Amino acid sequence: MVTIKALSVTAGAALIFCGTAKVAAAATFNDVARYSTTISANNDIADIYYPNPSNLKTGNYSFPVALLLQGANVDKSDYSEYASIVARYGFVVVVPNHPRSLPQYGFTGLLPETSQIDAVLVQMKTENSNSVSPVAGVVNTQKLGLLGHSAGGVVGLFAIANLCLSPVQCEGSFNRPNELLAGAFFGTNLRDQNGVFFPINNSGIPVALLEGTRDSRALPINAEKTYEQIQNPPKALISILGANHYGITNTNNPTGPIPDPNTPTIPQGVAVETVARWSGLFLRASILDDKTAFDYVYSTGDALDPNVSVISQAKPVPESSYTWSLVTLSATTAVLGLKKLKPHRHARPNSW
Repeated sequence: MVTIKALSVTAGAALIFCGTAKVAAAATFNDVARYSTTISANNDIADIYYPNPSNLKTGNYSFPVALLLQGANVDKSDYSEYASIVARYGFVVVVPNHPRSLPQYGFTGLLPETSQIDAVLVQMKTENSNSVSPVAGVVNTQKLGLLGHSAGGVVGLFAIANLCLSPVQCEGSFNRPNELLAGAFFGTNLRDQNGVFFPINNSGIPVALLEGTRDSRALPINAEKTYEQIQNPPKALISILGANHYGITNTNNPTGPIPDPNTPTIPQGVAVETVARWSGLFLRASILDDKTAFDYVYSTGDALDPNVSVISQAKPVPESSYTWSLVTLSATTAVLGLKKLKPHRHARPNSW
């Protein structure tokens, strides 16, 4: 029996006050619902978040899939706020728990791997064709974006680079599916045990790295070095000012994973909304060719959002097949005049 839960997600549309500056970004859909299912190929239990307009079944909707690959030992429930906000941008967000046992590394717990990608694609095709599924007929199974946190971001980068180098990220073989079109990863870098950063041949697949400037688990400087290794644009490095390694989860240092000793200086709800908004808009720009989202990510958003600092490299602005209206700031001039100064992109406290 499938239980559908309606979710009230207001952070994306609300005004967020940071000192005297304010930032507001409205997502496409106000209502999001959630249900749970089992991924048949691997028996993972997954939560699925999806836009839930009143005309869901009668409108002409086709939502791409966004698979969220969890951090090590971070339960899927800890991402409920983030996943709900991303879903509002027009995605069916799938958040599985993937238990694994790797005795050779002394690990038993929750840990993502690349095989989940194909398993979720197959499952979402089943969900889309199953008349009793809450998302029957509204999933675009030909378009997939990856989201990831920490170890999940590492798996996502390996998948985009079409690499299978370690049993930790990839047991057996892996071939990147054609449906994979973009990835946005928080608290992630890609380097070997000797600290050498891997070249990431992303074959033109857009990649965004989001980092908290107070992350002591995945150091910001390592995110920068990973960004430099992404071979092809479009790409973006989005720093969330004052967030630590758990700026993506409902609460700071959730139960289960190794905690981050650095205390965030940004409110947790603001951090989650910021990470989710930039993730959702990056996927919209990359997968749906949304010009408004593209402009926000690569041009206007850095100046409008006092909680981020962005560097990016973009291809030419895409010709949008269709652009869904996004509400941006109603008082841009005021924000630009009042927003706090951001630190220089490479300025780091001595403790990092």
